[in-house]
Amino acid sequence: MGEGVADPADNTADQASNSSTDKAALLNSLRIDRQAPAPRPSYRKWVVFAGGFVALVLFLWLVDLPSPQDPVPLRVSTAVAAAQLSTGSSVLDATGYVVARRQATVSSKTTGKVVEVMIEEGMQVNKDQLLARLDDSIPRAQYELAQSQLESSRAGLAELDIALQQAQLDLQRTENLADRSLASQADLDRDSLNVAALNARLERSRKDILVAERAMQVQQQVLDDMQIRAPFSGIVIAKAAQPGEMISPISAGGGFTRTGICTIVDMNSLEIEVDVNESYINRVYPGQPVKASLNAYPDDTYAAEVIAIIPAADRNRATVRVRVRLLQRDERVLPDMGVRVAFLEQASEEQAAASNDAVLVPKHSISDAEGKKFVYVVRANQAERRAVRLGAERGDRVQILTGLSGGERVITHVDEDTINQLSSGANVAFN
Repeated sequence: MGEGVADPADNTADQASNSSTDKAALLNSLRIDRQAPAPRPSYRKWVVFAGGFVALVLFLWLVDLPSPQDPVPLRVSTAVAAAQLSTGSSVLDATGYVVARRQATVSSKTTGKVVEVMIEEGMQVNKDQLLARLDDSIPRAQYELAQSQLESSRAGLAELDIALQQAQLDLQRTENLADRSLASQADLDRDSLNVAALNARLERSRKDILVAERAMQVQQQVLDDMQIRAPFSGIVIAKAAQPGEMISPISAGGGFTRTGICTIVDMNSLEIEVDVNESYINRVYPGQPVKASLNAYPDDTYAAEVIAIIPAADRNRATVRVRVRLLQRDERVLPDMGVRVAFLEQASEEQAAASNDAVLVPKHSISDAEGKKFVYVVRANQAERRAVRLGAERGDRVQILTGLSGGERVITHVDEDTINQLSSGANVAFN
């Protein structure tokens, strides 16, 4: 076998020795060295993360991205059935003002000092309601003096009545004596004249009593004039005097004397006055239907009719004044408000029947797309685009023949930006 053959026993011993060495090295690597210094923690990644988060929050706060759920602010109007308005197209449009046929600045009949004011602006007053009181000390004293003079005249009348009775008895005795020739004719004439004189004085006393009664009535009227009352029912629109101020029915030429207590307007007497160019006055006639809208509320209309055409022209402005009666009115109609009116022509029965199913909407609520007409209808704060068929125009409104019903709400002032913002089912908010 020779020297070159290795001993298997020796190989086995070497392998066992190597295995023990590897295990010892592995155990040493797992041993915790309590003498070695602890490693320092690293905060760099946490600082970077926190800085990135803060930068993201600041970016979102500065950019303030709009929420897709925010509603689009819009204005809406209600579709009105054409049958509810005058059935006729406008033949003339004009402007005018609301005026009150019964309006008065209430003042006193005489100059006096205001003691008490019992009204304020906006108050509803009734006819003969007490508005203010003036100082009545002097008129009351004059009334009491007239009353005393009347009582004195009545007392003098009673005295003359007794004297007349005595004179009549004396005359009867004298007549009896004269019949028996026991009294002279002179005595009879004296007693007769005495009775006649007393009758004359009695009649004058009665006239004096009548004069005293009328004087007392005058003083009573002066005393009543110290209480200023409403000449008719209405609403106070201006208060011009305060307690302690002097008031006079005429201007005193200075700023210390008022000429009125307040101004009252009878709201039931409101009507419209329109100046129509004389070139178009031939289109207006009494009883003509009119559609009126206030400048403050242009989307709401009021039915009206022509009362009269004033038979005079203004040569400077070449206009004729027309009075228009409001057939319907609410609390928004106020004196001196600006009004736009449309004088309508009487529609035939066929035209009226054709427009019974139509509705009216503002012109600026109509939009065009692909050669078709659309309106945006609001339902439960959702905008829905709906195709419609248009009819005749009536002033600032247009008829919708199909596609819309009376009472539905449509979005007004539809422009390109509004169309870009709106889509079917978009949320809307109302201004």
